[in-house]
Amino acid sequence: MQFITSHSIPLKDVIQDLAREFGTSYEQNCQEYSLHIPEDWGEGIIKGIDFKDGMGLLWYDCTFKEDVEIRFIINKVHPLKFIFCEQGSLIHRFENLNDQHKILPLENIIVASCEKNGHILQFKGGLKTVINSLEINRVEFKPTISCELPSLDSKLESLFKDVKAKVQFYHHGKYCVRMADLFDEIDEFPENEFLKRIFLESSAFKVLTLQLLQYLDDIEVSDNKTILRRSEIKLAHLASDIIDNEISDYKTVDQLASKVGLNASKLQEGFKFLHKTTVNAYVLNRRLDLANQLLKNSDYSISEIVYMIGLSSKSYFSKIYRDKYGLTPSEMRNNLRS
Repeated sequence: MQFITSHSIPLKDVIQDLAREFGTSYEQNCQEYSLHIPEDWGEGIIKGIDFKDGMGLLWYDCTFKEDVEIRFIINKVHPLKFIFCEQGSLIHRFENLNDQHKILPLENIIVASCEKNGHILQFKGGLKTVINSLEINRVEFKPTISCELPSLDSKLESLFKDVKAKVQFYHHGKYCVRMADLFDEIDEFPENEFLKRIFLESSAFKVLTLQLLQYLDDIEVSDNKTILRRSEIKLAHLASDIIDNEISDYKTVDQLASKVGLNASKLQEGFKFLHKTTVNAYVLNRRLDLANQLLKNSDYSISEIVYMIGLSSKSYFSKIYRDKYGLTPSEMRNNLRS
């Protein structure tokens, strides 16, 4: 394993330290600092930008040839960090402890070291790793939110007030769909210096807002969780497949949610994200699509079709079919035959 150390704060100085340790130069574009990983270490880029009020963003998009440990060690209180793993994996530990925290894709951690202890990040060799880190100097940031702090959850209030880092904090979670989409927007934003800085600063506040909402959702009991994580989208996909393949057996949203391992609120959120509609509206459309195909391409009776699409009332089926297609099922079939 190779070792890199930064002894600086804020992020512009961090990038300068890392460039010196890597034996390379860094670039400055207005307030954004960046370095390209030298070929003998691997490939990729590390970028950092500081904003007012003690906030900053640090990006890693790296593939190292062998394992690399980056140590952030300085005799000062370290920033509060919100670290998100887009791709690859990362291991974090506090300078004064041996416990390791592995962060997998679409996972994140909130970390605050105690006193003046630093943070250690380990990157796996040969693995492309994309990490976003929102960093907050609590001394500088506290005046920005001092009025609103009492409205936060008590643990979050204590976390932001702890400007002398008396208490260590660690929280591990899976980040939400909206957060993943925001990182995609950040990655794809065009290279216009003036607009990009405004966009990145506003995005930093969005990241913080979404992370705090996500944290509050994380500490809720399971049935009360409402924020859909990106990792849970595949479960909503599974629910869609179940509806498509087992439409005649569909009963309720709660039953379907239980079958795929989500609560009803998260399943509804997943369908809004995937299909821009509710679960029951999706079911109704699938039933009508299947019924229309059967009316046109089979000899099943209308009563048989009603049963096959999971309904029990022929009159109800007739009504909803006419609402969508402008004809009753009988009129549609008669038109086809004639």
